[in-house]
Amino acid sequence: MLAAAFALGLSGCRASGEAGSAADAKGQASQSQSRDSVVVVMGPSSEPEAGFDPVYGWGAGEHVHEPLIQSTLTVTTADLKIGYDLAVEMETSGDGLIWTVKLRDDVKFSDGEPLTAKDVAFTYNMLRDSSSVNDFTMLKEARAVDETTVEFELKRPYSIWPYTMAITGIIPEHAYGPDYGSHPIGSGRYLLRQWDKGQQVILESNPDYYGEAPKMKKVTILFMDEDAAYAAALSGQVDLVYTSAAFSEQTVSGFSLFSCETVDNRGFNLPAAPAGETDENGVRLGNDFTADETVRRAINLAIDREEMIGHVLNGHGTAAYSVCDKMPWYNPAAELSCDPGQAAALLEQAGWLAGADGIREKNGVRAAFRLLYPAGDSVRQALCEDTANQLAGVGIDVTVEGVGWDTAYDQAQSTPLMWGWGAHTPMELYNIYHTKPGGKYAEYSPYANAGVDAWMDAALSSGSLEESYELWRKAQWDGKTGITQAGEIPWIWLVNIDHLYWVKDGLKVAKQKLHPHGHGWTIVNNVDQWTWE
Repeated sequence: MLAAAFALGLSGCRASGEAGSAADAKGQASQSQSRDSVVVVMGPSSEPEAGFDPVYGWGAGEHVHEPLIQSTLTVTTADLKIGYDLAVEMETSGDGLIWTVKLRDDVKFSDGEPLTAKDVAFTYNMLRDSSSVNDFTMLKEARAVDETTVEFELKRPYSIWPYTMAITGIIPEHAYGPDYGSHPIGSGRYLLRQWDKGQQVILESNPDYYGEAPKMKKVTILFMDEDAAYAAALSGQVDLVYTSAAFSEQTVSGFSLFSCETVDNRGFNLPAAPAGETDENGVRLGNDFTADETVRRAINLAIDREEMIGHVLNGHGTAAYSVCDKMPWYNPAAELSCDPGQAAALLEQAGWLAGADGIREKNGVRAAFRLLYPAGDSVRQALCEDTANQLAGVGIDVTVEGVGWDTAYDQAQSTPLMWGWGAHTPMELYNIYHTKPGGKYAEYSPYANAGVDAWMDAALSSGSLEESYELWRKAQWDGKTGITQAGEIPWIWLVNIDHLYWVKDGLKVAKQKLHPHGHGWTIVNNVDQWTWE
């Protein structure tokens, strides 16, 4: 059957604040000389360490985007539907194990060689065997049936395969080698003309691109920390600059603040198992306080998300209730209203009574926990501190502590940690809540529910994407069990952080899709459609 295009919801960006009186003179001069080029500033972490090689994470991972240099089989459109790029037709077998994709026949790599099904099969088999970022464990083999037909044989049904195809750039079998990441040959909208590591990337439009010619012929991307990026905007010599809520109340002459809605959420895990266990590596599991389901529900009720958005994000965010807000597989049963009074009542009824210092206790266990955040992340730190202040009001003592990522994953198995998640795929839900294969708990925090696992397994085995949506929703709450407030609530979701940018007056940024986690390459997914007034 044909895999139909599917709607994922509609979002966009908005400009706010008054434009400055005039741009910097030098910036204006540069802009007037070239109306088909743009200079974009991203954070240092956006620079791909392994280069522009899809096998080693380019286009995937934390900063998921559609590769600009390589073509993909499918794409996600501005309104978050699936569209075709290299693919022109797609079929799945009745058992969901075979996906057959027909390709367009007019595509060439930048070295003039044709792109065929052999290159597609080569790419996917390379990713299956070599990628440490992408998950291709479900792929048994990719085969070229003929020049324009590729067949994917899966080890298990995987209804959301089109999501994988939308971020997997195709590489040339004839020109792939160890230095490909630094000198990529692709068939996409742009060619990599220059990469000064640690400083900048220069892309130029591909004259042989098979699609609509890019309006922006040259894209220069600079990598700067946030203070330097702000200074670059003040200088007027750049055109679009990432920024954060901390700078949002500033004024930059000749620029307006551009705000994009996201599913870039922040939240913390609550270990749902009691302390005392260790995993196969000796890592401590569980937490006696957060193992109490009533405690987890009370914490969720006590959090005032709107207050956090105003206090921590200067208003630039939306309340988060799950890891998949605004997506078609989101279950609105996750939503709730802040009610500290009800939270306190739940704790009282469960035997968590206030001690002499106002902090609750039960059977010798103190209502207290450490809340960790990645050291150096000021937003997550502020969210932790706000959480601590709010929970103190219901008698829960929270100690905030910054830690390095080298130990954070292990510590999170017994101690709540402020995380960042959000992607255009239900696998985000699966990866956080599903029990690890052969394991006892989920990967990032000790939690397990066989019913939740079963719904997610059924969703992956579904005959189509559309049919899978309701199954993903039931994994969150099916009326009896799940991961929402009425269920076991093993994670507390706080806010979706708007992605903010300073945009030079006159630059028209094309309509943005809902941004995933990672304040980086997503903004330039459609840079080929940007224009200057």
